[in-house]
Amino acid sequence: MSTYWLITTTTYGTWLPGDPRGSVTSVRDYRASDAPTGRRIEHDRYGEAWETALPALHRSASQTLRAPIVRLSHEAARVVCDQLVETASYRGWDLRCVAVMANHFHLVACGDVDGMRLQRDFKAYASRALSQRLGTREWGTWFTTGGSRRLLPDERAVAAAVNYVLKHQHAPLALWSPPE
Repeated sequence: MSTYWLITTTTYGTWLPGDPRGSVTSVRDYRASDAPTGRRIEHDRYGEAWETALPALHRSASQTLRAPIVRLSHEAARVVCDQLVETASYRGWDLRCVAVMANHFHLVACGDVDGMRLQRDFKAYASRALSQRLGTREWGTWFTTGGSRRLLPDERAVAAAVNYVLKHQHAPLALWSPPE
């Protein structure tokens, strides 16, 4: 099986580290409630628990925002979704699904590059499409730096991720899956 990734990217300022809803970070340490495993836990790996609320971290992240937060409209979500599909097609990547919400998007994809490069390219092309269609944001970027890239270890994990993206999102503004 090729290497598939569940990629999640948030819009600028809408889901910060330490968020009360939880967050997926690259925190590499033990929580008091974690069972001893002999290894450090990375909360951005497939199958790992997400990080619980960390109020001090959330407060600190909120204070470092340099621009207003970004929430996507229906039109903007459609622009993002269409551009993600176009980018995958242009690059020859296998895109299994996309869901775009007001404050983030998820996708499941496989390409000839690592997950960080997949995410970077998807975000860059989506940002460019948004700026061309809706105007450049004077005060900054459309998306948060980084994001979550969870390597999907097998076809069962890919199917579960596709199900999650397409059927378990709250208020999706745009959805895409390949025609059957």
